[in-house]
Amino acid sequence: MAEFVRLEVEGAIGTIRLDRPPVNALNRQIQEEIREAAQEANERADVRAVIVYGGQKAFAAGADIKEFARMSHAEMVARAEGLSSSIGSVAGIAKPTVAALTGPALGGGFELALACDRRIAADNVKLGQPEILLGIIPGAGGTQRLARLVGPSKAKDLVYTGRFVLADEARELGMIDEIVAPDDVYEAAKRWVGQFENGPALALGAAKAAIDGGLDTDLGNGLRLESHLFAGLFATEDRTIGMESFIENGPGKATFTGK
Repeated sequence: MAEFVRLEVEGAIGTIRLDRPPVNALNRQIQEEIREAAQEANERADVRAVIVYGGQKAFAAGADIKEFARMSHAEMVARAEGLSSSIGSVAGIAKPTVAALTGPALGGGFELALACDRRIAADNVKLGQPEILLGIIPGAGGTQRLARLVGPSKAKDLVYTGRFVLADEARELGMIDEIVAPDDVYEAAKRWVGQFENGPALALGAAKAAIDGGLDTDLGNGLRLESHLFAGLFATEDRTIGMESFIENGPGKATFTGK
């Protein structure tokens, strides 16, 4: 039984819930529990979409700096890829994902949010990559996913300065997608992922793989990846259901099985 992270499933929506008071600091244990929860969410056929949520007070205020401060260079060399891959396990969920952000989402916390497909934030949110203020850089995807999300110039400003960003500016920069009241964050996230509860799960996974995979390569290889994934969906039940429903009833009325 995990101590700080649990996967809660309601209907077809899974919530990866962080619960390490007071601010969900990401020590090694919680990182590995995030990995386990992400892998479970990815493998469970009854989970069609995933919310990552830290509660009403804080999403995650960053890494556990006390733990970091005790680590030697040799220890971090051995640990760094595991730290990155624990956050990467969320990015690897082959289903729609959304980060529901309240309070601070800083450092490793914001890197966790970056691993999701979408970010819905409270108007009291505080975001940033302040690692430079500790004499280090983001080490769990911040330099890579942030630059892909907002562009290299904006990412360099945020990483070089380590400054905190509030909700309105974060939306202008593209760091978040939607702002709501703090009490409404989780419900707003549920509304977004609720669109996919009865959707064509394999097609959604293929769409995510095509977009994310294409960002990691050139256009030609990205188009080949898209063609491969596109053709593969013609072997699914949902493709047959979707096309027959379209012919008989018009668009948007299919009842998919996720197979």
